[in-house]
Amino acid sequence: MEGFELDPNSVNNVWQNVLATGGLNILISIVIFIIGRWLAQWASRAADQAMIRAKVDETLRNFALSILYYLLLFIVIVIALNNLGFSTASIVAVLGAAGIAVGLALKDSLSNFAAGTMIIFFQLYKVGDFVEVNGATGAVREVRIFNTLLETPDRKLVLVPNGQVLSDNITNYTESPTRRLDMVFGISYDDDLRHAKRVLQEIVAAEERCMKEPAPLIAVIELGDSSVNFGVRPFVKNEEYWDVMFAITEQVKLRFDEEGISMPYPQRDVHLFTAVSEQDA
Repeated sequence: MEGFELDPNSVNNVWQNVLATGGLNILISIVIFIIGRWLAQWASRAADQAMIRAKVDETLRNFALSILYYLLLFIVIVIALNNLGFSTASIVAVLGAAGIAVGLALKDSLSNFAAGTMIIFFQLYKVGDFVEVNGATGAVREVRIFNTLLETPDRKLVLVPNGQVLSDNITNYTESPTRRLDMVFGISYDDDLRHAKRVLQEIVAAEERCMKEPAPLIAVIELGDSSVNFGVRPFVKNEEYWDVMFAITEQVKLRFDEEGISMPYPQRDVHLFTAVSEQDA
């Protein structure tokens, strides 16, 4: 445009003022965030030690520490933005509007968060419990804000969303100190039924980890296609469940072999018929 001249010195002065004021504020805000984040971590560790001394349940402790850390971090971010000139009221208003939009977009995550809170509050299960939730079975390693971490018997780690936990049945095997073994052993129809039952009773009676009360159940539960099936159902302590199951299964095979009791397996007989020719007839 005619008559308009851009003074390079004026431009330099403007940039120097911006860098002198804004640059300093940015640097201060970065320092605030770094120190604030460190303080949030320190406060979380201090709270953790305090709850350990107070013998707070580990599940509740981990959940509370997660909320505490992110709450403190949010406060630090607000302070840092306020130092840059953003109004606290404006920040809250913007975050509120954004929260509504994010809430609609992340309704499943919020559902998981609410479910996690209910799991902790009602103590449906805790760290160390052996549970079955949403088709997954394992020991609870951690109850997080949005999901539950399970470790399966074969050492796999499974993440189950908390929302899905509450939408399905929860089986907590650790809630009771004892658990019943449900085992099935089949014998041939040609074997002596009473003899096989006595052998199974002897095996269970010889296993010291099987409880006497409630009394174990040993009975015929099914007449299968190729076998007579016995149900063997003793009660054991939770922590001895797998060991006893493996031990009894092994002893049944060994004793059945010694006693001449057969354990049939499914088989199919195929009969071939050939057409008779006129010459053979």
